Parts: sequence; C-alpha cells; structure tokens
Amino acid sequence: MPNIKVIIPAYNEEHAIANVINDLPKIVSEVIVINNNSTDNTEKKAIETGATVLTEINKGYGYACLKGMDYIANQPIKPDIVVFLDGDYSDYPEELTALVKPIIEDNIDLVIGARVKELRESNSMMPQQVFGNWLATSLMKLFYGSRFTDLGPFRAIKYQKLLALRMEDKTYGWTVEMQLKALQQKLTYIEVPVKYKQRIGVSKVSGTIKGSIFAGLIILGWIFKYSIKK
Repeated sequence: MPNIKVIIPAYNEEHAIANVINDLPKIVSEVIVINNNSTDNTEKKAIETGATVLTEINKGYGYACLKGMDYIANQPIKPDIVVFLDGDYSDYPEELTALVKPIIEDNIDLVIGARVKELRESNSMMPQQVFGNWLATSLMKLFYGSRFTDLGPFRAIKYQKLLALRMEDKTYGWTVEMQLKALQQKLTYIEVPVKYKQRIGVSKVSGTIKGSIFAGLIILGWIFKYSIKK
C-alpha cells in the first residue's frame, strides 16, 4: 500500500473538521490540517482528532496548501500520493479510496473528484459555483482540449508529479492552476464521480458575492494566462 498523506486547509471549521478527519480511510498515513488563521476552535478540534496541525497566518486556500506541501518536503520519508480535501465536510472523505484507486492500479498521475449533478445533494453548490465550473472547464476544453468537467477540491496526485507542477497560487486559483499545469506537462488524469453535500457552516468564497467574483476572476486569469503561453 502506498504512503498517502492528506492536506486539509481549514478556516473556522470547528463544527466540521473532526467529522472530516474521522471519516478518512485507515489507509491514510497522516492527516495534515492547515489552520488558516481561524478565530474559533478549529485547531483544538483537529488536534483532538489526531491530525497534524500547522498554522498559516496568511489567509488563502493556496497559502494553506503550500504550507502543507512545505511540511511534507521537510519530512525524511516522502509520500507516494497526496490528497487535497476541504475541511467543511461537503465531500465524503471515505471516497478517498476510490480517488486513489486509479493512481495505484492504473498509474494515473492526477485524479479529480468530480461533483456530478446526479450525486450532488440539492443546494450543495451555489448557482454561481455551478456556472463558474461550467465556464472554466468549457474554456479549458476550448483552449486546451481538456476533458475536465469540474474544479473539485477533492483530488489526489502523485507526490513527485505535484512537485513538478511548481504550484504558486496563494488564493482561489489553486485548483485550476493544478489542472492547467497538468495539461501543460501532459500528465495523465481522470475524473472520478463523487458525492457532494451541503457544507457545515457558510462558505467563505461562494457564500458571498464579493468572494464569488474574486474567485471567478482569479480562475479566469489563470486560464487566459496559459492560453497566451500556449
């Protein structure tokens, strides 16, 4: 069994984070929660549930993910696979087994958990999220011939391939940056349909008009940036 580590960015997820950690399969060797400047008991709950907890004071999804990667890079034993997962309990952590299966059995480099309509709980994704995903993946198909249908945050990737991507986005563009660079470097990839439910608490991004617009602009910026490079 490969060495699998999970990175969970978390900002004010005290009511959800323990559920996320507890539902992860036992095949995970380490759960790394990045407390992204939370003002509640997220850190305390994550520690109590057995996770390694790091603190990243700079707010931003990408900042948190990069913090987790830096931690792994400084460990003597490196993982084979890294899984990224949100801390709001909107995903089903137990589906990690299905997510890593194509990597283990078919040598796929990157697997995206696709939040397909038929497996989504009603109102689990805001209209702006659905439209934003459609627009972003449509542009990626148009510009790069990609087969992506979602920018879902629940994803697994070979550790060495992750390093090769040289990730840099520090905010909401993290997911699309990874997928664009995977296309650029011709990584093998696949989507696995996953269930999706209403998150615990209010979304810090799609839950506000400002957050949705800001995230959308960053995502589109990455797509057009790479279309120019192409």
